[in-house]
Amino acid sequence: MLLMVMASVSAIAQDHIYSQFFNAPIYLNPSLTGQFEGDIRMNLIYRNQWSGLSGDLSYITASADLNISKFAGGVGLMFTRSSEGTAYLVKNNAAATYSYSVGGDDFVASFGIQAGFTNRQIDWSKLVFSDQIDMRLGYIPGSISSAQPPEMDSKFYLDAAAGTNIVFRNLMAGVALHHINKPDESFSGTVAKLPMRITANASYRIPLSPYFDYNQDEGSYLIPSVVYYKQASSTSLSAGAQFKHRGLNAGIWYRSAGEGGPDAVVVSLIFDLFKGNKNGEKLRLGLSHDATTSKINYTNTGGTTEASIGYEKYFPNSSGYNKFNGLRCYDFY
Repeated sequence: MLLMVMASVSAIAQDHIYSQFFNAPIYLNPSLTGQFEGDIRMNLIYRNQWSGLSGDLSYITASADLNISKFAGGVGLMFTRSSEGTAYLVKNNAAATYSYSVGGDDFVASFGIQAGFTNRQIDWSKLVFSDQIDMRLGYIPGSISSAQPPEMDSKFYLDAAAGTNIVFRNLMAGVALHHINKPDESFSGTVAKLPMRITANASYRIPLSPYFDYNQDEGSYLIPSVVYYKQASSTSLSAGAQFKHRGLNAGIWYRSAGEGGPDAVVVSLIFDLFKGNKNGEKLRLGLSHDATTSKINYTNTGGTTEASIGYEKYFPNSSGYNKFNGLRCYDFY
């Protein structure tokens, strides 16, 4: 167990991913900044991973972005916090994002960049070493190890990302690169580069209602989607579909990990409230649960739960109402 804990500290870090990727748009791709039907959007998502295991694996992302029609783009701010393991390996990231869009009635292409600072901290006192363990009794309460942990327990570094996203009628596709500068996360002085994360996503909106007009969001839709992640040797593929009818959205997903092995089956339920108001106001509530299908199984992990909330609206007398006929990433979720 000690070797596993130390390995998790020294190994190349991996980013967490959200099952409700559509409710963390800026985390997914910085080019989605300002890509919604409104002037301001706020999102909050929380992930509690493998709640049945000891230790903490929790993640939270909060963001706010503006759709600025005069600049044909958007600006945003995002804060992400993760807490992992019994040594409370905490990572806080604050970043600013910018996107620029071009397009017309049935096509929008967006390009985005992101820059921010990350602080990584660890509590070495929470680790247990071999000289604190009795062969018969186990851990000795109050014992102090003679092991000398690294003197550094906090690290700051610059982090950068970029991405692009295209919406054409009923098709959306995007790709993003995170950690472009490959920052050094090491506590010990030995270089430990954070590898780039590549994210690719695609969705297609299939109308289920007669008299369909792709510029309208009313009616019923089936929306199959796929999201692919790659970071160093770690890969993940999420594929599934959502049924969307006005303010109700229900989905089911299958996620693989590693070399295509099973990871989880995900079910999600989204409610959009106040939708249809003249000022474009919308409150979104989301809940999803991952049922672990890998070898560590659902009984051991207890699965993973995510909760999210989002809000968007137009400002009074807004000049951006229905720009690009409402072709935005949100139309696909």
